[in-house]
Amino acid sequence: MLRQQIRAVSSLLTTMTLIGLCVGMTSTLLSLRATIEGFDTLTIGIIMSAYFLGFLFGTTRAPKDIRRVGYIRAFGGLAALSSVAVLVQAIWIDPVVWFVMRFLSGFAISAMFVIAESWLNTMADNKNRGAMLSVYLVLIYGGLIVGQLILGIADPATFVPFAIVAMLINLSLIPILASVTVEPTTHSPRKVSLRFLIEQAPLGIATAFIIQACYAMFYGVGPVYAVHIGLSVPQVTIFMAAFITGGLLLQTPIGLLSDRFDRRAVLAGCAGSGAVIALLLSQLNADLPWLIYLAMAALGGSILPLYSLAMAHTNDFLEKDQMIGATGAIIKVGGVGAVIGAPSVAAMMQFGGIAYFFLLMSALSATVAAYALYRITQRKRPVAQAHSVLTALAPAQTSEELLYSLVEDANEDDETGDLRTEVTGPPLEDDSHRSS
Repeated sequence: MLRQQIRAVSSLLTTMTLIGLCVGMTSTLLSLRATIEGFDTLTIGIIMSAYFLGFLFGTTRAPKDIRRVGYIRAFGGLAALSSVAVLVQAIWIDPVVWFVMRFLSGFAISAMFVIAESWLNTMADNKNRGAMLSVYLVLIYGGLIVGQLILGIADPATFVPFAIVAMLINLSLIPILASVTVEPTTHSPRKVSLRFLIEQAPLGIATAFIIQACYAMFYGVGPVYAVHIGLSVPQVTIFMAAFITGGLLLQTPIGLLSDRFDRRAVLAGCAGSGAVIALLLSQLNADLPWLIYLAMAALGGSILPLYSLAMAHTNDFLEKDQMIGATGAIIKVGGVGAVIGAPSVAAMMQFGGIAYFFLLMSALSATVAAYALYRITQRKRPVAQAHSVLTALAPAQTSEELLYSLVEDANEDDETGDLRTEVTGPPLEDDSHRSS
C-alpha cells in the first residue's frame, strides 16, 4: 500500500529532491565564490543570513499570493524567481545585489516547500503520513548531500555551477507540472501564543532558537571556515556532505530513542556530544582531512536531530489542536535564530579568529545541554510522549493546514477584510500563526 502511494507521488518527490539538491549546492557555492571574490567574512555572513530572512518572510506572506493564482502557477513562478536569482548572482558580483538575490531565493524556496508539502499530504492518509514524510525528508537530505558533492567537479570561480543550479531548478518543474494533483483542503487550527509556549515548554523554544542559529552558521559560513583552514574545494564539499550524512543516518535512531526515554535527556545527550565534537573540530586543521570528515559526520548526527527533538518535546505538552499554531511559533523563533546566527559567527571569525566558528557552536550546544538537564530537575517527564519525533514536523497537522494558517496570518494585514472571506471562506473562532 505504501509502495503504491509513494509511486503515485513519485513525480512530486522527484521535484523536491532536485530542489533539495539545488538548495544544498547553492549555499556552499555562494560561500566559496564570495571567498574567491575577496568578500570579508562578516559580509559573507550577512549575505547568507538574507536567505533565512527571505525564508521566514516567504512563509508568512507568500500564501496570500498562492491562493490568488493557484498552486501550480505559484510553484512555477517561484521556481523561475529562484532560478533568476541564482543567475543574477553569477553575472553581477556585488554584496548588495547578492544580499537581495539571496533574500529572494529564500522567499521563493520557502513557498515552494509549503506548496509541495501540501500536495504530499493530500495524497497521503493518516495511516502512512508519517512514513511518507520520512521518505520525503530522506530524499531531501539526499539531495542536499549530492548538491554538495557536485561542487567537487564544478569550479565555483566559473559560471558553470550557477548554470547547473538554474538548469536543475527548471528541470524540477517538469515532474510536478506534468502530474495531476488535488489541492489541499483546510481545517480549523487553534491559536497558540509564544508566551504560552515559553510557559509550557521553554526548553523547546530555547533549543529551536539556538540550534537554528547553529544550522545557519554551518550552512552559511561553514565553507568559508573550511577554506580558511586549508581544505580544497573538493574537500570542502565532502566537509559539508559529511555533516548532512551524519544527520541523515542518526535522525531515525535518535528519534526512536527519544520516544522510549525522557526526550529531554536524549536532547541533552545529543547537544552535549555536539559540544564536545565541535570543540575537537576547532583544534583540527587540513593536515587530517579524514578525521575532520568523521568528526563532521558525528557532529551532524548529534546536532541535526535537535530541532525535531525540540519540536516533539514541545508537542508533548500540547493538545492536538494546538500543534499547528505551536509549530508555527517555533519555526518563527528558529527563523530569528537563523537570521542572527550566520552574521554573529562571521563577525567573531573576522575580529576574533577563525577558530571561533566551532568554539561558538560548541558553546551554544553546551548551553542547550545544560538547560535540558536543568529542566529535568524542574519538571517530571510527560506521562505519555505520544508525539513521535519521526513525525515531529507534522505530528497531527498536515501541510495543507499549515498553508491555511499561513493565509490566515497574511490576511490579518488586509484592512478591508474582504480577502479573508474570498480566500478562506467563513471566519473561524481562532486564527493560527504558522511559518515553515
